[in-house]
Amino acid sequence: MKLRAITLENVRRFTDPVRVDGIGDGLNVLCEPNEHGKSTLFDAIQALFFKPHGSRDRDVTALRPHAGGAPRVTVEVETDEGVLAITKQWLSKPIATVTRNGTLVAQADQAETWIAKLLGGGAGDPSGLVWVRQGATGLTAPSRKEEETALEARRDLLSSVTGEVEAMTGGQRMDTALKRCDAELDLYATNTGRPKANGPWKEAQDEVARLEGELARLTDTAEALHDALDRRRRARRALQDLEDPEAVAARVARLDAATAAHRAAERYGQQVDEATRARDAARLALTAAQDALDRFRAIHADRTEAQTQFDAAEATATQAKAAHETARTRAAEAARALEAAQAAEAQADATARRARQQQAARDGAARRAELAARIAQAQEARARMETASAAAKTGPDAAALRELEDKARAVALAEAARAAQAPQVTVSYDPGAEGRVRREGQPLDDATPLAVVGATVLTLDGIGRLDIQPGAGSGDDASVETAQRALRQALDARALPDLDAARTAAEARAEATRQHGEARAVYASLAPDGLDALQAALAAIPEADAQDDAPDPAEADAALSQAADARIAAQSARDAAAEALSDARAEATRSDTARTAAADRLRRAKESLAKLGDASDEALTAARATAADALEQADATLAEQRRTAPDLDAAAASLARAQAVDTQARADIARLKPEIATFDERIAAGSGHAVEERLAETTEQLEAARAHLGRIDREVAVLTLLKQVLETARTEARERYFAPIAKELQPLLHILWPDAELQWGHETLLPETLTRDGQEEKLTVLSGGTQEQIALLVRLAFARMLARDGRHAPVILDDALVFTDDDRIERMFDALHRQAGDLQILVLTCRQRAFRDLGGRTLTLAPAGDTATAR
Repeated sequence: MKLRAITLENVRRFTDPVRVDGIGDGLNVLCEPNEHGKSTLFDAIQALFFKPHGSRDRDVTALRPHAGGAPRVTVEVETDEGVLAITKQWLSKPIATVTRNGTLVAQADQAETWIAKLLGGGAGDPSGLVWVRQGATGLTAPSRKEEETALEARRDLLSSVTGEVEAMTGGQRMDTALKRCDAELDLYATNTGRPKANGPWKEAQDEVARLEGELARLTDTAEALHDALDRRRRARRALQDLEDPEAVAARVARLDAATAAHRAAERYGQQVDEATRARDAARLALTAAQDALDRFRAIHADRTEAQTQFDAAEATATQAKAAHETARTRAAEAARALEAAQAAEAQADATARRARQQQAARDGAARRAELAARIAQAQEARARMETASAAAKTGPDAAALRELEDKARAVALAEAARAAQAPQVTVSYDPGAEGRVRREGQPLDDATPLAVVGATVLTLDGIGRLDIQPGAGSGDDASVETAQRALRQALDARALPDLDAARTAAEARAEATRQHGEARAVYASLAPDGLDALQAALAAIPEADAQDDAPDPAEADAALSQAADARIAAQSARDAAAEALSDARAEATRSDTARTAAADRLRRAKESLAKLGDASDEALTAARATAADALEQADATLAEQRRTAPDLDAAAASLARAQAVDTQARADIARLKPEIATFDERIAAGSGHAVEERLAETTEQLEAARAHLGRIDREVAVLTLLKQVLETARTEARERYFAPIAKELQPLLHILWPDAELQWGHETLLPETLTRDGQEEKLTVLSGGTQEQIALLVRLAFARMLARDGRHAPVILDDALVFTDDDRIERMFDALHRQAGDLQILVLTCRQRAFRDLGGRTLTLAPAGDTATAR
């Protein structure tokens, strides 16, 4: 379907018929000021397609003019059947007709059915998605009813996109099945899949849990009764064994025998301990005797070694002292030889310098003359430069002169302005007249106006004087006086009488500046590093001595070289002698220190030897042998005692075991008697409650409850699986629906934002988030401009999708870009032109300047009788 013409009559402000004609394919633009009727046109078109002719709702009544009447709308559309005219009239004598070339095709309800078929469905038809009302920035309707209608319309698009969504995979049957499945599940489970409180699933689970608890309790009771019988039987048998007379006699005999054996072992243990202490004392005596012998022998050896060390250190110290005296003598001789060589070298150096100086003086005579001439010229250039610099600082500079001339021009302008406002006198001489009118002796020119700015006296030849008093307000004297005062102050500040003197002084200053520059350039060429550098260079060139008795420079240099070699040799000899002296001194110090240390050691060794008194090696050796024999005898005695002594640890272990057996038997008898009594009471109490019968009954009830819960579990699982399968089928259908929309929308989005992606909600079938530059943003937080741009692009994509499915739906935009900035709107225009290739787009706007560059076919809304056509 494509729109070709629209006619309104009795629609709001249009009581007389108005018409939009010549609507073509592609992009059509109706750009008119506010209140010109664009939104009225939009509402009228939508009412024609979506409001039954018998409707009297508020949208229809809102179309009625203030003066009353029946709203009437006619739209000419082009379809596969040709061009047809659809007309609807509401409220008074409602009608609905469809005609072709004046021939009636359908009317009344048949016409409504024809329109619905043309749109592809009912009020929730997908073509409604390509209508954008004024100020709409989202994709949802304002009221709940309209929102539900729009949602159903989006779901119906599944059939137009794929042509395959049938039965349980889409449409109302899918929703009915899901709702019924949810209702069945709601009896059993919550939305999270948990059993619902007070529901049959929860009750069945609770009953199974209760019976399982009861079964566990009864099972525990029965098992406890059986366990008590077994334990009482075992306790009675154990008590009988413990109280048997033979067992009691055996325990007593074992305890008496173990006690006697342990006492005997303790007596033998005391004898072994005495032998051990004697052996340890003998060992200590042997150790003391050995230490005394070793100490005696070590002191004698240390005294002998200390005497030998002292004798060697004494000889070494005497030898080192003699070597030190010899090295000291040689070092003194080498120092005196070095002093003589240094004096000879200094004399040779002075002679060589004097020879080279005299030679340089002879060679530098011409250079001295040239430098003296340059110094004189540089001094003259510096004097000229200083004179010109002083002159360049007097008189006004260029900026000051410009300031004075500006003030002089201000005076001239003020005087000219005053003259323009002042009275004028013009003299016209008769032909042949000889007399003249004069001012301050000068005749006035013929027919030349003279401005009278103040009291003026004119002399008339042969007549007399003419005094002119122009009076107050004849000229702007204040401005002239202000300008003159400013000029006078500027001249006085620079001590200048007038502007000509200022110009002369400025020229003189400029000339002095030029001369200063020339003198500075000459000075820089003569003395680039300054006059002091030239004078220093001149002073560095020696003057030739009148009495030149210096030797030949070559001979003097040769003598200096020989003297330097001699000095170097003497220096090396002195350094070697000094190093030898240092070594000898260090060696003498070391040997003396070693001799002192050896003497101390010898003294200490003699003192230690004196402390031994009359002790001898033979006596100490004999004492050690005696102590060794005593230790050997003590070891033999201890070994014999240990060999014959009974095992005290084994006897103690046997006694401990016999005591433990007796103690345990007494304890077991004391424990078993009250334990048997307790078991008797427990068995008597449990046997009267029919535990076994109740356990069997509870087991049967639990099996039945589990079977009932199993049936409910299977039913919940089947319902859950069915819901998953249905939702999966609907998701697959939605994905088949999203694919063509996303494909159409992607290039449009990239016109505004390269690499942008739009994500859709699976429940609402509406855009939810926009991803730009790697950042995901919800549509609800985007600016109004961005939301309206996305809304428009989505509708363009829907329109293109419908067109490719063979269902052309015009895109009608009523000021749909009210929040879009200048840069974005240009790109939105590109998107509109991109889609306008095989679509029909009708843009209604009041933004004449912003939409001037949109292009497209221009439409007008004019009285139906006018002949204006689209451009």
